[in-house]
Amino acid sequence: MRAIQIAQPGQAILLDLPVPEPGPDQVLVKVMAVNTCPQWDLHLWSGEPMLNEPTVYPCPPGKPGHEMAGEIAAVGANVAAFRVGDKVAAWKDPGPLCRGCYAEYACLDAAHLLPIPPDAGYADYASLELAMCVGASFLDILNTTTLNGKRVGVSGLGGAGLIAAQYARAEGAAEVVGLELNQERARAALAFGVDRVLDPRSDGQGRYLDVALDCVGAKRSAEHLMQVTSQIVAIFGVQREGFVFPVGNRSLKLFGYVGHSRAAAEYALEKIAAGSVRLGGLIGARLGLEEYTRAVELLQRQEVLKVCFLPQGT
Repeated sequence: MRAIQIAQPGQAILLDLPVPEPGPDQVLVKVMAVNTCPQWDLHLWSGEPMLNEPTVYPCPPGKPGHEMAGEIAAVGANVAAFRVGDKVAAWKDPGPLCRGCYAEYACLDAAHLLPIPPDAGYADYASLELAMCVGASFLDILNTTTLNGKRVGVSGLGGAGLIAAQYARAEGAAEVVGLELNQERARAALAFGVDRVLDPRSDGQGRYLDVALDCVGAKRSAEHLMQVTSQIVAIFGVQREGFVFPVGNRSLKLFGYVGHSRAAAEYALEKIAAGSVRLGGLIGARLGLEEYTRAVELLQRQEVLKVCFLPQGT
């Protein structure tokens, strides 16, 4: 089988490997669609650590691919939840030391997969893992308050931000406000449930949001949301520096990231299956595994939000 390997920063090669065999608690998945995760792809490509931990090159084959949907090709001895031929999507990254899904086949823990509808389009469910990540923040917020009738803000309208906007709309937000510097992304966001998009550098003063989610992670973005939000700011973006809590906003609650969970994955799957969250619309190009370098270039130039690889061909 073919699999991408990032051999060193700025270099990807296409390997020819034997098809792996699943362990007792694993399944072998025939990968039908696997999407880029710009954070991981661009960090590994540049050699910059993603989570302040050094990356060892060459990366495991198939890394960092983890937003995947496919078909069960074989099941391990202990697996009763799936059968050969079932359609599934991954909801959890197997981890930095395991092989990834930028490959024609991948062995994954059965517990890290969820079934998707038999008539589902693979590309429409491939980013379930990202939807799970964002969903974890929404479940945390919903454990505290309802979003029904609220003014909900989303800072950063990349893939995660557009998923967040769709969740907010599905939960009954009266208005979904995006904050984004990239004007092309700002215009595109209007098709994903965003009512209006503001430039955070010139959006005025006052607390015009009730609840907000930061999908940037930068100090300036988070602190701006804390100034303009009255009830809850949840931090989803990867935090790399400290934030200063605003003086005088005593009613504001600041939420950190609660982490991944199957409950969040099931929440995401429910919203996708109902049509409330459209993941396929995040894909800007569909390529073969041999075109990985081109995919990275598209991400670097911010010409697409995601690239979908089709390991089995179109």
